[in-house]
This record gives sequence, structure tokens and C-alpha cells, in this order.
Amino acid sequence: MPSPAPTPRRVGRPRSAQADAAIMDATRAALVEVGWGKLTMGYVAARAGVAKTTLYRRWPNKGELVVHAVAALFDELELPDRGSLRGDIEGVVISFARMLQRPETNASLMAVVAESTHDPLLREHIREAIVDRQKHLVLQGRERAQARGELPPDAASSEENERLVDLIFDVIAGAVVHRTLVSAEPVDEQWAEAFTTLLLHGLVAASAPRGRGEGGSEGGYQDGSA
Repeated sequence: MPSPAPTPRRVGRPRSAQADAAIMDATRAALVEVGWGKLTMGYVAARAGVAKTTLYRRWPNKGELVVHAVAALFDELELPDRGSLRGDIEGVVISFARMLQRPETNASLMAVVAESTHDPLLREHIREAIVDRQKHLVLQGRERAQARGELPPDAASSEENERLVDLIFDVIAGAVVHRTLVSAEPVDEQWAEAFTTLLLHGLVAASAPRGRGEGGSEGGYQDGSA
């Protein structure tokens, strides 16, 4: 049985940004502690030290509240410039996996995704608040690689470019989420390197013996990572 919801703290009216941060932290902590089924807006409000009406002014239900709590974590992801397309991909893969391994991220994401399987509106909200918002990392990585000469310029059609960005995001995010949350296997530097080789050069390069070129022959491909 979960412990009773704590009594709200009366320490003066916090600024909006402070209240939002407290609510996000309380939501994620509550999901780890009691799970989706027992989580209530009242429990979160009490844990965050705010009035329940404060939550309802921002989020109409706990589904949207949890989605925003997850989105706030994902907004912490960055794409530091590591000097090459390969380095950028490996870096973001490892950073993403580490974020997913945090208990509050794991519990929040798994809970809201499971709930969204029978809630189309919640699924749409996940796509808008989390998935679409994080595609800026793909755009940023492609722009850097194009500036270095590692990738060709964008296609003439904006629809083609959007489809490509969607595909890149789905491949990277899908592989890391599956590896981390479904298979429960580590995403270490060796796995990130092998995955990046597969992403950049395909099955032939990924299957080549280590020490040979990434194209399956001596010399390999030029991807700016040498």
C-alpha cells in the first residue's frame, strides 16, 4: 500500500517556474513510488507543496501532466559538437541511453506509453510534446555534418527532408529505447560504435571484421570520423 499523501507545505507562494519544477519532480518521483494506477493529481500536488488547483490550471488530467514531466527530462538532451558525424551520433546515443536508465525516466516513459496504447489523445500528445520536439537534434546533427562536407545538402523537396528526419529519429530513438527498456541490455561505447557503423554504412560494413575498413574492405568509407 502506498504511504498517505504528504501534507502540502505552506512556505509562501512560489514563483511559477519554481512551482512547475517542483510539480515535474513530484510527478516523476510519485510514478517511481506508487505507479501510474495509484498516481493522482492530489498526491502530486501534496508532494510538490502546491494546491491541487495549481495543477489543474496547467494540466487538465494526469496523462498530460506525466507527458510534460517526461518531456522536461528529454529537453535536457543536447548534441555537443564532437567534431564528426560519427562522434555526434555515438555521443547522443550514449547520453540518451543514460537518461532512459534513470529510474524517474524509465518509470515515467513506460507508464505513459503503456497508457497511450488505449488513449489516442494521449498518444497524440506524446508525439507533439516529446517526439516532434526532440527532432531538432536530428536537424542540428545534419546541419553540422553538411557544413563539414560529410553529408550532401538537403533534398529540394521539404517533404522529402521531413520524411528523412523522421526516419533518422525513428531508427536512433527506436534502437536505443528497445535496447535499454525492452532488452535491458547496456548501451556502452562498443554498442554505440557498432550501431553508428550500421547507421552510417549499412549491414555490409557492420558485418565486416574489426580492423578492416568500414566498407568491408581496406580503406573503408570517408565519413569524417577518421
